[in-house]
Amino acid sequence: MTRHDLSKALRDADLVHDEATLRAAIARVGAEITRVLAGQPAVFLTVMQGALPFAGELATRIDAPLEFDYVHATRFRGGTEGGQLEWLRHPGVPLAGRTVLLVDDILDEGHTLKAIRDHVLAVGAARVLLAVLCEKHHGRTVPGLRSDFCGVVVPDRYVFGYGMDFHEQGRNLPAIYAL
Repeated sequence: MTRHDLSKALRDADLVHDEATLRAAIARVGAEITRVLAGQPAVFLTVMQGALPFAGELATRIDAPLEFDYVHATRFRGGTEGGQLEWLRHPGVPLAGRTVLLVDDILDEGHTLKAIRDHVLAVGAARVLLAVLCEKHHGRTVPGLRSDFCGVVVPDRYVFGYGMDFHEQGRNLPAIYAL
């Protein structure tokens, strides 16, 4: 398989969660967030690029005043193994004293999410709520990091689709697959 052969990856992959399952999970997460926010405003902070599909649908499922912004930090840069964190964009809206809903595609080991959450808290956010489309359950997650809202659980394998990439491809797939 060549590095960028998405069609071969799809043939070799297992379907983990189909589109209907993901849409139902996102609706459930939106309802949970609506209950927790209880009408209070929040900053909806999307982690680029992977969270974009999830965030777009999730935002329409939350009934609370939201101000939107995004952050872009990565350890992967198209690869499959994380390196040093690189900040491409910090949040632009003021976060001090505010509730921040940090939205990402996956909680795997959590190094990037922890760094973003720590930054948001360091600039004075009153609280940070973490919403992820999916989680991997294994023993490698950064201690003390957990999601407040999770759509689905995925196997401890290489997963892609619905925001997660296969060598920068496949983020627009409407389902999640595992190799």
